[in-house]
Amino acid sequence: MDEIKKLLGLRIKEIRLNKKLTQEELADLVGTEQKNISNIECGYNFPSKYLNKIAQALDVSLPVLFDFEHLERDLDYKRNFIKLNIDKITDEETDIIYRFLKSMI
Repeated sequence: MDEIKKLLGLRIKEIRLNKKLTQEELADLVGTEQKNISNIECGYNFPSKYLNKIAQALDVSLPVLFDFEHLERDLDYKRNFIKLNIDKITDEETDIIYRFLKSMI
């Protein structure tokens, strides 16, 4: 359970930051205190009482909140996965990935 709390907290933080929200703004939308959001994101508290409200505030479904497989994998796993699957993508997907990577470098 502790691992799930930690991963869920990281996922909530990831989505919150992508939405450019502060912990205080998310807390206001959820109807709780900033400290509670902090404890959830740090994996100290499981947000059972606030789970639906957090999903609504972040404009995501519950399955999206629990989609944290990418957070569980280390960098070597991710690099290897990319190498093993790069030949499986379409030309259009290759172009999109190229432009994405190019914009980051």
